[in-house]
Amino acid sequence: MARGKLRIYLGAAPGVGKTYAMLSEAHRRIERGTDCVVALVEHHDRPRTEVMLHGLEQVPRRELEYRDASFTEMDVAAVLRRAPAVALVDELAHTNIPGSRNAKRWQDVEELLAAGIDVISTVNIQHLESLGDVVESITGVRQRETVPDEVVRRADQIELVDMSPPALRRRMAHGNIYRPDKVDAALSNYFRPGNLTALRELALLWVADRVDAYLTEYRNEHRVSAIWGSRERIVVGLTGGPEGRTLLRRAARLAEKGAGGEVMAVYISRSDGLTAASPKELAVQRTLVEDLGGTFHHVIGDDIPAALLDFARGVNATQIVLGVSRRRTWQYVFGPGVGATVARDSGPDLDVHLITHGEVGKGRGLPVARGARLGRSRVVGGWLVGVLGPILLTWLLTSVVPDVGLANDMLLFLSLTVAAALLGGLFPALASAVAGSLLLNWYFTPPVDTLTIADGRNIVAIAVFVGVAVAVASVVDLAARRTHQAARLRAESEILSFLAGNVLRGETSLDALLERVRETFGMESVALLERESAVAPWTCAGSVGPRPCAGPDEADVDVPVGDHTALALSGRVLPAEDRRVLAAFAAQAAVVVDRRRLQQEANQAKELAEGNRIRTALLAAVSHDLRTPLAGIKAAVTSLRSDDVEWSEEDQVELLEAIENGADRLDHLVGNLLDMSRLQTGTVTPIIRETDLDEVIPMALGGVPEGSVNLDVPESLPMVGVDRGLLERSVANIVENAVKYNPPGERVLVSASAIADRVEIRVVDRGPGVPDEVKDRIFEPFQRYGDAPRGDGVGLGLAVARGFAEAVGGTLHAEDTPGGGLTMVLAVRTAPQRRRERPEASPAVTW
Repeated sequence: MARGKLRIYLGAAPGVGKTYAMLSEAHRRIERGTDCVVALVEHHDRPRTEVMLHGLEQVPRRELEYRDASFTEMDVAAVLRRAPAVALVDELAHTNIPGSRNAKRWQDVEELLAAGIDVISTVNIQHLESLGDVVESITGVRQRETVPDEVVRRADQIELVDMSPPALRRRMAHGNIYRPDKVDAALSNYFRPGNLTALRELALLWVADRVDAYLTEYRNEHRVSAIWGSRERIVVGLTGGPEGRTLLRRAARLAEKGAGGEVMAVYISRSDGLTAASPKELAVQRTLVEDLGGTFHHVIGDDIPAALLDFARGVNATQIVLGVSRRRTWQYVFGPGVGATVARDSGPDLDVHLITHGEVGKGRGLPVARGARLGRSRVVGGWLVGVLGPILLTWLLTSVVPDVGLANDMLLFLSLTVAAALLGGLFPALASAVAGSLLLNWYFTPPVDTLTIADGRNIVAIAVFVGVAVAVASVVDLAARRTHQAARLRAESEILSFLAGNVLRGETSLDALLERVRETFGMESVALLERESAVAPWTCAGSVGPRPCAGPDEADVDVPVGDHTALALSGRVLPAEDRRVLAAFAAQAAVVVDRRRLQQEANQAKELAEGNRIRTALLAAVSHDLRTPLAGIKAAVTSLRSDDVEWSEEDQVELLEAIENGADRLDHLVGNLLDMSRLQTGTVTPIIRETDLDEVIPMALGGVPEGSVNLDVPESLPMVGVDRGLLERSVANIVENAVKYNPPGERVLVSASAIADRVEIRVVDRGPGVPDEVKDRIFEPFQRYGDAPRGDGVGLGLAVARGFAEAVGGTLHAEDTPGGGLTMVLAVRTAPQRRRERPEASPAVTW
């Protein structure tokens, strides 16, 4: 029996319409005459989804008893007996009630598929097992119900059901997903715009990966070697020359012209390890391509055009970008060059761009042969074996074990030559070959004790010995050099990769970088020196190790970086070949110092600009907002002191009330100004203690009119670690702002709830609300949104509230209130290691 086919509707979050899409597909199949039944669908009391079940045959569910409660699950046996062509099974990651046929619903689906029944199912991206940690880090919620990725990957069809976060939140606010009493909590927790955006990106990327996998699998199965331009993939061929940067930027511009363009830089080196590329330049180009959003690849290949084309076809590239050759005119007699060969062999499905640059026709350097650093002891040992070894071997063959035969004598002398090559390299091996041939001729080739050779065959044997000895010595020496070069290049590549990663991430501090230099090169101390001009004294920007150098003249090794910076190392003198990597370290150290200096200057400029802005706003506030209550107080006092008017008792009470209100308002404005100045100067020192919110929040409502606030703070909330006074002031400012903008007759809701390791205080008003682009600006000093009348404040209330919230380790942000208005969310962390057991939540009260 053929296995059934699985189709999965994948969504980023609940409510995007997976079940609705599945039921719509079922109706379409029934209209085409397909035998389709509902094995199990959860409509969650959503009216539109429930309507879609009308007209579909539903297999009765199986009832199970668990812990004195009745539950229903899919009756797998009944579905198998019914044997439809297609079965609808909702929520693939669901965990079945104990006592069911299988532990997980996806296992039920596997049974149906094995029986030849096609299955249409649904799952959310957060239920994939491999994404559990990622989803938890985004939402703060650990998904207990998961499905193995392989089950979803094996699906014959995966269809993404997509919806933008704002549209999904609107659907939630309209009550189309959850009941109205759960809407506010859902919007403020799991269904936050940031959570939904991140989950949507996860779903899109996962599906895109599956599409690429399907395409690659299809191409492999059908042996498709032609390039399919499903997306623009641009391969940039790098030589390590300075023109590489121009090519990368040009390729990035080409990629930007098409949606989903991708840049892949590739450097091809020969298998013998010889290269004319500058490792420093390659490191710079690797950093550049990663900054441009591309990837860097290192490929080994002796035929560079063929290797480049193989790589491009292997990644399904659509374009290749190469630079015009740097070879001089006379060098073209050796061949057409890489660019022309690639363009000739690329075929009609791969475009080749030849980019001009400033290095065209200037020639390119040849590889520099470098010997292996074998060390003094090995070289001395090689010379001893090459020179003294033949003499000692001659004594043994003439005195201890004579007459072993000329052939064996030659083999023994040849073994000494190989040993000399392994120890000391080529020259000790050549010396061993020369000495061995002379000793063989004198002592072992008839006539002995003379350099004359009587038998012509012995002449050939001696010549062959010398040739073989020289060839073996050369091969052994070359292998040793290549091994050393490979090990060195690997170490250099790891170091340069480390530096490139630090450039991208900006994580390494100067001390950590200098310590890495000291460990890499085995130095005693490393110092980065700076000076302001050519005649100014050197100063130390950073150092590690004992007794750092005060100037480049005191260093064993110094590497200048520009005109006024140098890296000074003490401990030993480094060979010239180590200075290449050391120069990369020095350049990175200078970048770290420059970045630190620029960051300091930027912070200072930001502080100065903020200070100027606040001073300007403060002058405006003093000139207007502070004078308004003073003018009212002055007018009321002048009226009371006037002898020309006989004030009645009611008039006097009214004037005194105006004086009191003006003084209160003036006190509030001055208090906010003082609080803001404390925040700006950093003199706020919170005293963190365990605090009950049900004791703090009511105290913060003393400045608002009675009957203007509904308070819902359960006594079962955990204690929080805050400064009680700062939290009270922060909540007071938020509530006063909400009451100010709330419509007449409406009450502001102040509620609190525990979520994970924090407690959120939500202040909900039904006012005009604030657009998304203004939500951050309302927390800046001296900012007021909308038509708030002058004299109602200087715009410091929310700025002070956020400052105090952050001072106690919390956060404050604004959200839209479902149905209109603004919700301020103040989140503070719970006190560590203490959770209280309290009675059920107390009912809401009116303040």
